[in-house]
Amino acid sequence: MLAGKLSFLLGICSLAVGTILQNGQVRITNYPDTKINISSYDFRTYDADATELSYKGRWDSKKISWWSAPGLVFGFTGQTVAITFGEHTINSTLIGYRIAGLDWTFTNVTAGATHLLVSPETPGVNETQPINPLTFELRVTNWEYGVQIDKVHVGAGESLVKIPAYNRTIEFIGDSLSAGMYTSYEGLSSFAYGVGAGLGDTEYSVIAFPGICVSDQNCWGHARGQVHQWFYTSDMSSRALSIYGDEPEQWDFSKQETTPNIVVINLGTNDNNAHNNVTTATYVDAYTKLIEGVHGKYPKAQVIVMQLWMGFSRTGNSYTQDLGYEQELKDIVAYFNSDEYLSAPKTWDGTTNTTATLDAPSEKFVHYFSTRGILQHNDIGPQFHPTDVGAIKVASHLSQFIKLTFGWDLVATGPEIFHDTTYWNDEMYY
Repeated sequence: MLAGKLSFLLGICSLAVGTILQNGQVRITNYPDTKINISSYDFRTYDADATELSYKGRWDSKKISWWSAPGLVFGFTGQTVAITFGEHTINSTLIGYRIAGLDWTFTNVTAGATHLLVSPETPGVNETQPINPLTFELRVTNWEYGVQIDKVHVGAGESLVKIPAYNRTIEFIGDSLSAGMYTSYEGLSSFAYGVGAGLGDTEYSVIAFPGICVSDQNCWGHARGQVHQWFYTSDMSSRALSIYGDEPEQWDFSKQETTPNIVVINLGTNDNNAHNNVTTATYVDAYTKLIEGVHGKYPKAQVIVMQLWMGFSRTGNSYTQDLGYEQELKDIVAYFNSDEYLSAPKTWDGTTNTTATLDAPSEKFVHYFSTRGILQHNDIGPQFHPTDVGAIKVASHLSQFIKLTFGWDLVATGPEIFHDTTYWNDEMYY
C-alpha cells in the first residue's frame, strides 16, 4: 500500500545514501567501505554462472537481482571472499552479507567495482565450528535497486564449495508489505524475510514489489499485476523496463533449486485503494487466477491467504483495524477447498484467458491466516506500513501458524534474523 508516488520515491532513495531514519532521527550506520583495487590482490576467480553458486529468489540470465531480498549463497575455503559487481548494478545499492550464522554486515556497492567482503580480519573467519566449510550469504536489501554479479573471488589456491539446498521451501507473493517498505533494512526487515529466515533450515523467496496489485492493471505506475508478473523473472519497475523493455524474461520454474512447500500470498492493499480503480470483481478474479497459477506450477504446495491489514482508524477514544476484502478472501479460500474446485482443478498461465485442467488434489490446500489482533495502531509507521516491531510481530505469529498447521519445527536457534533490534535498558534507577 502506498500513500503516493512521492512517499514511494523518498522511501527508496533514502537507502541509496545509506541513511536510516529511526523515529525521525538519523541512525548512525557507519557502513564499511569495502571497495578495493583488485590488482593488489592474488585471487582465484569464478564466473557468475559457476555451479558452486546458489542464487536465492529471482535472478535473471544476466545474474541481475529482482524483487525483494534476493540472495547468493556459497561455501568457501580460506579467509577471503570478494565480489565484482556488473554494469547493471545500481550504484550505492545496500547489501547485507555474513559468514555462517554471524550477524549481518552492510555495505553500499558500485557497478564495475570489486568489494572485499571477507578477509582474515573478519570475525569468525578463523573458526570452522560448527560449520565447515564456511558459508557466505549475500542479500540485496532493496527491490527498486539491485545488483548484477560479475565475478566471485577467493584467495589464491582456495575454492568455492556448493552448499546443498534445504529441504523446506517457502515463497511469498506480495506488495510493499511483504517487501519491507519503510522498515529499517527493507527486504531484510520485512515480515516475509523474518518468517523465511526465522524458520531455520528453510529456503525462501519474496516475490514482492511496492505498489503492485494482484489485478492485472496499472497500479501506482506498475503496468501489470501479480496475476501476470509472478510468471516473470523481473518486476515492472523502471529498472526492468530499461533493461528488457516490454519483453521481460519468463521465469523458468523448472530450473528452481527447490519447489516451494508453502506459498504465502498477501495482496490487495493496492487493489483496495480508490486511486487504482480496481473493482471487487476484478480483484476476486485476479486473486483466484493467481492461486490457480500457483497450484499449476507447484501442485503439491500448500497456499496461505493472508487477511489484509489496512492500518488503523481512530474510533471514539480508541482505534480499530481497517480491513479490506475480508469476506472476498474467505470466499476465495472456501472455493478452492470446495468439491467444485477439488474435483476439477484449473490452472492459469498468466498470459491468456484460458485455463487448463489439473489432476485433482488429494486434499484441501488453501488456508486462511487471520491478522486480526496481531498489530496495534502504533505498530504502523507514519507511511502506513509496519514498523520493525510490527513486522517482527507478524512474522512471529505467521511462523507459529505454519508450525501448528503444517508441523514445521522452528529450528533457527541462534543466527541473527533482524539486524539492529538489540534494544535494552541497562539503567537500574530511572
